[in-house]
Amino acid sequence: MFDRIKTLLERWHEIREVEALSDRDISDLGLTRDQLAHFVRMPRDVEDRVAHMAAVFGLSADEVKASHAQWVELLEVCGGCTDREACAHQLAKGSEAHPADCDFCRNRAAFEALALPA
Repeated sequence: MFDRIKTLLERWHEIREVEALSDRDISDLGLTRDQLAHFVRMPRDVEDRVAHMAAVFGLSADEVKASHAQWVELLEVCGGCTDREACAHQLAKGSEAHPADCDFCRNRAAFEALALPA
């Protein structure tokens, strides 16, 4: 219970820090204020989940991070996902996970498009 309260307080402080940033500071990050606030509120493991799910689709972390705008979109979509249990189940399979078993993934179409040969 103490850990949960501590996490809530940390997030509250982070949200306050976002609110205190100037428009220029936020612009320098390449995000909107709303996007930054959304990132502060999303689960802490989102970046790892996106990178691991990308690997299921045969993509490296560098490939999914190559476009800042697309990376931000992937994170936002994953951060709002309601299928975290199905995702965790697939990611736990490691190299045995297959894209065909990831119909639940809201980033599936983006991963498939990135995996297409150029």
